Order: sequence, then structure tokens, then C-alpha cells
Amino acid sequence: MVVEKGNTIKVDYEGKFEGGEVFDASSKHGQPLEFKAGEGMVVPGFDNTVIGMEVGEEKEVTLKPEDAYGMPNPQAVQKVPKDKFPEGAEVGMMIGIPMPNGQQVPAKISEINDSEITIDMNHPMAGKTLIFKIKIVSIE
Repeated sequence: MVVEKGNTIKVDYEGKFEGGEVFDASSKHGQPLEFKAGEGMVVPGFDNTVIGMEVGEEKEVTLKPEDAYGMPNPQAVQKVPKDKFPEGAEVGMMIGIPMPNGQQVPAKISEINDSEITIDMNHPMAGKTLIFKIKIVSIE
């Protein structure tokens, strides 16, 4: 049996940056990652790689930013008046930006000057090439 779009699958994986630093692995979570293949629950390149794989099969795939978290969007970097933030804001701090629909978008404070704070709402892995080792554990 091979993985087809819509199958619920479990995979063991390890994700690394180009320099070799591991950023995530199923072993860190104590169990395989479970998701529906081809449904957009994982980054596109990962999703596309598992289609057609069989239980026990292993692959290593290098994902360009376009197939992972995309390229950084300059419009996702904004300057906000400093007085809109509480005391103690620091460069590198992660904050939640409230949206009109009530949800919050994570953002990183990237710069602070006398009057403004620059926030970056891009995904932290935007613009990065990612390398995944993937092994299919089960297909439902």
C-alpha cells in the first residue's frame, strides 16, 4: 500500500537546516507525526514527498523555501509606535498581535528605537532551506 492523498499516516522525521542543525524531530515528541497526506497539514514539500511512499520506506528531501515556509514577506515587517507596547519590550521577544477576527498572530520584535518598535510577523523559518529525513510508519 502506498500513501495517497487523504490517507492518515504516521511518519518518523528529522528536520535540519542546511548547516546540519536539527530543528525538530519526531523523537523529541516521543511519537511519530500523524497527519492526513495531501491536505496541507504540513509544509507543501513534505506533503508532496510522502505521496507514493510505502510503510517502512525512508527518504531524505531538501526543501527550498518555496516548498517549506516561503520567502520572507516585507509587508509582514511593520513599525509600531513604542507607546503601544508595555514596558519591558526587548529585541528578540515573541509577542501576539491581535487580529480583527479575535485570533493572534505571532510576531518577533526585531528592532526598537526611541519612538518605534519593529515587529516581524514572518514565520521564523521563512527563507530557509530545510532538509527532512522521513520514514513512513503507518498508513490508514
